[in-house]
Amino acid sequence: MVLMVVLAFVLCSVIAPNYAQGSQRLFQGLAPVATNGEPFPWNMLRLPDTVISAHYHLLVHPNLTTLNFSASVRIEVDVMQSTDFIILHSKDLLITKAIIEEETGASQSRKPLQVLEYPPHEQIALVSSDMLLPGGKYFICIDYAANLSDGFYGFYKSTYRSKDGETRVLASTHFEPTSARMAFPCFDEPVFKANYSVVIRRGDKHIALSNMPKLKTVELGGGIFEDHFDVSVRMSTYLVAFIVCDFKSVSQITSTGIEVSIYAVPDKWDQTHYALEAAVKLLEFYEQYFNIYYPLPKQDLVAIPDFQSGAMENWGLTTYRETSLLFDAETSSASDKLWVTMVIGHELAHQWFGNLVTMQWWNDIWLNEGFARYMEFVSVDATYPELQVGDYLLGTCFAAIGRDSMNSSRPISSAAENPTQIKEMFDTVSYDKGACILHMLRSFLTEDIFQSGIVRYLKKYSYRNAKNEDLWNSIANTCSEEDFTSGEFCYSSSQASKNAYQYAGEHLDLKVMMNTWTLQKGIPLIIVERKGSTVTLRQERFLKAVLHSDPVWSSLQQGYLWHVPLTYITSNSKNIGRHLLETQSDTIELEGEVSWVKFNADMNGYYVVHYEGDGWDSLIHLLDRNHTALSHKDRSNLIHNAFQLVSAGRLTLDRALDLSRYLRHEAHNIPLLQGLGYLEAFYRMIEKRNITDVAQNLKACLNHTACVQNYILQYFKAVIDKQTWSDEGSVSDRRLRSEVLGLACDLGYPPCVKKAHQLFTDWVESNSTLSLPTDVIETVYSIGAQSAEGWAYLLEKYQVSMSGAEKNKILGALTSSKDTGKLLRLLELGMEGDVIRTQDLSTVIYSVSRNPIGHFLAWDFVKKHWSELVEKFHLGSFCIRNIIIGTTAQFSSREELEEVKMFFESIREQSSQLRVTQVAIENLEKNIKWLERNLETLRDWLLKSLQ
Repeated sequence: MVLMVVLAFVLCSVIAPNYAQGSQRLFQGLAPVATNGEPFPWNMLRLPDTVISAHYHLLVHPNLTTLNFSASVRIEVDVMQSTDFIILHSKDLLITKAIIEEETGASQSRKPLQVLEYPPHEQIALVSSDMLLPGGKYFICIDYAANLSDGFYGFYKSTYRSKDGETRVLASTHFEPTSARMAFPCFDEPVFKANYSVVIRRGDKHIALSNMPKLKTVELGGGIFEDHFDVSVRMSTYLVAFIVCDFKSVSQITSTGIEVSIYAVPDKWDQTHYALEAAVKLLEFYEQYFNIYYPLPKQDLVAIPDFQSGAMENWGLTTYRETSLLFDAETSSASDKLWVTMVIGHELAHQWFGNLVTMQWWNDIWLNEGFARYMEFVSVDATYPELQVGDYLLGTCFAAIGRDSMNSSRPISSAAENPTQIKEMFDTVSYDKGACILHMLRSFLTEDIFQSGIVRYLKKYSYRNAKNEDLWNSIANTCSEEDFTSGEFCYSSSQASKNAYQYAGEHLDLKVMMNTWTLQKGIPLIIVERKGSTVTLRQERFLKAVLHSDPVWSSLQQGYLWHVPLTYITSNSKNIGRHLLETQSDTIELEGEVSWVKFNADMNGYYVVHYEGDGWDSLIHLLDRNHTALSHKDRSNLIHNAFQLVSAGRLTLDRALDLSRYLRHEAHNIPLLQGLGYLEAFYRMIEKRNITDVAQNLKACLNHTACVQNYILQYFKAVIDKQTWSDEGSVSDRRLRSEVLGLACDLGYPPCVKKAHQLFTDWVESNSTLSLPTDVIETVYSIGAQSAEGWAYLLEKYQVSMSGAEKNKILGALTSSKDTGKLLRLLELGMEGDVIRTQDLSTVIYSVSRNPIGHFLAWDFVKKHWSELVEKFHLGSFCIRNIIIGTTAQFSSREELEEVKMFFESIREQSSQLRVTQVAIENLEKNIKWLERNLETLRDWLLKSLQ
C-alpha cells in the first residue's frame, strides 16, 4: 500500500508505548460476554489456530441503489485440534444463517451453528453441538448482509460525476490491514492463507472485477447478471478484492503473456495510457529481476474516485487514487509523472513482496512496505532512467532520519495487536527507513549478492509467510532441513553466521548486524575525529529533541549499539574506503596525510556524521573552494547532516549556514533544493511566530521574517531569475523550477508575481483554454487565488475539472488565500464531502495549517470536529495522523505546547491509543528549543550576510 506523501517542516516519528505488549492477553482471566449475554469462548485478540481456512467460496450481490449488499460464504476449513467452536472475524455484518457441513465419504451432514458476537475484538464464535475433529472435511456456510461502507475500508461505496453532471455510484473494496471482516466473515490475519472462488452479481450497466479473470457470466433474469471468477492462488484475506463499476479500460499483453489493463471512469479513459505503458514495463522488469514469473494471468490497475491512501496491492487487481494512476498531458507535471510511475512500481513490487511472500504478522509489515518502497527506486531507475529517480532516494532517507532521530520513534519491527495499532504501523519507519536500510545493505553486500539473496527468499517462502530472520537467513544462504534434502548449496547456520560475507577483510553475522537496525529504534550518530592519518570513531544514538546537556540524555543512550557499515572518501583518493563499526569506538588508519575525510559516501548508509576538531572547517572550505570534488549526493548529505546537528545541539547554526554559502556556486538541483528547503523551513516557522509575537525592529530587517525573506531573495536571485516559465529540461530541472518559482512568488518577488499574474489573467480570459506550463500551474493559480474574483473562478474550475492532477493544483492554490473566510469555507466543503471529496479533507486541513493566516484556523477546526474526523477516517489511519502532525508541526511556543497537551488530554480515550500524539508533542518541544537556542544567531548571521 502506498501512503500519500506530505511534506512538513519537522519530519517526525512514532512511539512504541507499552500498550502493545501483552495486549493479546487483554482479557485473559476474564470471561468476555457476547452481545446476547452469553459467555464468549475466546478471550484473545488473535485467532486460535485450532481451525484454519483452506478455500472460500464467496457470493456477493451489491445494490448500488439501496447501497447495501447481500452475500454468502462457504469456507472449507481444516481442523487442527478437536474443538466445538470456531472463531472468525466479522465487523458490522448481519448474519442471518450459519451452518456446518461435514462430508464423510458419500454422505453429508448439515447442522446449524450458534452465532455469538463479540464486537470489541471484531470476532464471532460459531458454536457446534458436536465436536469438530482433526481429519474431518468441514465447510462453514454463512448467509449475511450489510450496508456498503461510508468510509474507505471494507466494501465501500464511491461516486463520481460525469461530464454531463450525472452522479454515478460504484462499489469497491479496501481490506488492508483488517477490513476484509467488513465484507465477509473470515480468518482475517495474514497467516491464514487460502484460495478464493468469487462470484459477483451486478446489473447490466456495470462490470465486475476481482483478483482473477472472469470465467463466465450467467444471466439470472430481471437485469441481473452473475460473474464467476477463476480460483485464486493462495493468499491472505487483505489481498482479496472485487469492484462493481461502469469503468472503461485499455489493455496490453506483456512479453510473457500477462494481460495488463488500466480501468478508469469513462470520461477519464484518455488519461490511462501512460499508466499502461509503465505497468507493462515494470511488470516485465520484476519478472526478470526476481527470476519468478508473475503467477496470475492478468493484472488490472483501477483508478477509484474515492480512495484514502495512494494505492493498494490486491493481487491481480491493484487499486489507486486517481492522481496515483492517471496522467493528463495538459495538466500533469513532471513530478506528477514521476509519482504515478513510482506508485505503479510500488504496487507491482508487492505482487512478489507481500503477496507471494507475506509477513507472518503486522509487526513485520516493513517486509512488505520497506521492500516495495525500495523497489520503486530500483525498478524505475532501470525502466525510466530519464526520471532520475535515484536522487529522490535521498529525500526518502532524509524523511526517515527526521522521524527516527526523535525519542518517540519505534523499531522497524514493533509489537502491534489491535486494528488501531496495526494501522499506525504503515508509517515512515516501515516504508522509508525500511527502504533505506535495504539500500545500505545492498550497497554493503553488492548488488549481485543482494539480488540473489532476495530471489532465494522469494522462492523459498512463495505462498507462505515469513519473519524478519527468514530474510536475513535467505540472504546469508543459511540452510534449512528442506534445503539439505533438496540438494541446494547453502551454509549451515553456524557457518553462515561466521563467514557468509567478507567486508573489508572482516567476517560478520548478517542476522546479528541487521537486528541492530530492525529491533531497536533510532539512528546512530558517528563522531569522527582525524589527527594526521588516524581517524577515531565513536557511535552514539542521534537525538534531535534531547541535548547532550539534558539530564535524561545519558539514560536515552543506554543499550544502543549498531553494526554500521561505514564508507568514506578522502582528499587523497575517491576510492571508497570501508569499515564495519561493531563497537562503541574504533580507529582507522588512512593511507598518508589527508586534508579532509568525508564519511557516508553518496549517502548510501543510514547514519548521521559529526566531524570534531577541524573536520567541519575543512569540509566547509572544500565546498567553498572546489565543491565538485564531492558528488552532488555527498554535498546534499553534508547540508542535511549539518542542519540536523544544529537541532541536536552538536553544531552551531552559524556554521551550518556558513556551509550553505557555497550554494552560490552550486549547479546541481538536488543540493540547491536541500539548502533552499532549510531556509524556507526557518522562514515558515518564524513567519508563524510573528503572527502572534510583536514584530521586532532588527536594524536592517523589519522583523525576523523579513530577514529570512530578504536573504532568500537576494542570495538565490540568480537561481530564481534563470528559471523559465516552461516545461523544458530534465525532471530534476523541472522540479527545481516548480519549487523555486513557487517560493519566489510566495515571498513576493516582483518579477515572479508579475509573470504569474499575467499568465493567470491570460488563462482566465481564454476561458481556461490556454495551455499553461504544467510545472508552474500551481504557482500561477496561487497568485490568481489572492483576488476574490480569481479565487471564485478557481473554485468553479475545480468543480468541473476532469483532471485529478489539476484539481490538486487548484486546491493548493485555494488554500494559499489570505482571506480566513475563504479558508474556513474550504474546510467546511471538505467536511461536507461533495465539492471537495472526503478523501482530500486531510490535505485541505494540512494545507490550510501551513498558511500563516490559516494556521490557528485549522487547529481550531480539528478540535471542534475531532469526533467527526475520527468517524470519517478511523483512529490510527494515515489521514488522522496527517491531520495531527499537519496542524501541530510548526507550533513553537510553550503556550501552544500546553494547548496541544490539553486537547490530547481531553480526548484521552482516543489519544492514549495513538503513537502520533507523542510525535506531535516531541516535535513541538523540539521547535521550542530550536528557536530559543537559534533565533538570535539566525538574525545576527542574516544581518551580516545582508550588509
